[in-house]
Amino acid sequence: MTIISNITFNSYSIILLLILHIYSVRKFKKKNLRHKLYLHLIEVTIVMLVIDVLARFDGMANPYYPLINHISNFLIFLLNPVLPSLWLLYVYNQIFFNDEKTKKMLLPLVVVFALNTVMVVANQFYGFLYFIDSSNIYYRGSLYIISFFITFFLLAITYALLIIHSKKIDTRYYFALMFFAVPPIIGTVMQIFIYGIPFALNGAVFSLLIVLLYIQDDGMNTDFLTGIANRKRFEDILSSRVDNCHENGSFSLILLDLDNFKKINDSHGHEMGDNVLKAITKMLALCVRSNDFIARFGGDEFCIVTDISKSRDLESAINRIQHCTDEFNKTHDFPFEISFSIGSAIYECSSLMTSEEFLKQVDLLMYENKKAKNRSQ
Repeated sequence: MTIISNITFNSYSIILLLILHIYSVRKFKKKNLRHKLYLHLIEVTIVMLVIDVLARFDGMANPYYPLINHISNFLIFLLNPVLPSLWLLYVYNQIFFNDEKTKKMLLPLVVVFALNTVMVVANQFYGFLYFIDSSNIYYRGSLYIISFFITFFLLAITYALLIIHSKKIDTRYYFALMFFAVPPIIGTVMQIFIYGIPFALNGAVFSLLIVLLYIQDDGMNTDFLTGIANRKRFEDILSSRVDNCHENGSFSLILLDLDNFKKINDSHGHEMGDNVLKAITKMLALCVRSNDFIARFGGDEFCIVTDISKSRDLESAINRIQHCTDEFNKTHDFPFEISFSIGSAIYECSSLMTSEEFLKQVDLLMYENKKAKNRSQ
């Protein structure tokens, strides 16, 4: 492919990505981590497409072209893990709807990026990934395939997460998430055999469009204040768990109502109330198990869906939340202490309750707990 054809090919993709970016920025003015990751996916793809064009100055004799060729190819190999890493984070956040847990995934990905950086720097001396000769011609090195293995390794982890946690994801989202890597993977395989055409990057453009249509633009499933799932997402998850109970087994639901939240807002202002809700979200995320699902049910109510199926384990979970709350009060400098009224129950498949009936049952238990606490004060 000539440099002009490459510029034309990539320009169409860049224009489409810019449109997606502008639309997403305007559509989602309050951005949670998931939306930020989607924007970063678009931005990194644009940067990679630009660099790809600059890396095609093979054999051109202008004094500046060899330097551009060297820098561009260096950046392509250096940034190789970034796109699949961002996709892994996006999928992880889509599964667990927990920003704090997602951020913890950054450390192992930074390690992968650091190892890749060491390899790319070493390549400048040994040329095992690629090299550019004195005539400014690019050649693949004997270990060129390693860069593809890094991408496939990260994508394999992403697919493993999707398969393991498939029951937690809405069917429409699941297939869109599974499909995302297909065009880039096909493009990557084609690039191994056909040099000169950026199939993988342009395949990613199509994938990002699919994600926008089927996930990003499919209503608001995230609570923008706290970054966790909202009531709509929770109701979808609860309904799915009830419908698939005989296949996946019993589970538990915990409802938490923040005591005296109206008093906090009235006495200290809504900004303080918002800060409390954000801090509580982080506390709960650290307190529950990694596979538990957390959502903000209402203004001052949170809910947790967990795989617990035994009463003693559910009691232990409640005790753990209460312990975390006590520690929270000791370590935070809010001019008040927080506490929860809690309702919880195990969903037994034999009960044949609908999700609405089960939610109502747990909600009543929560309000009974609140009334009991008020009587004792």
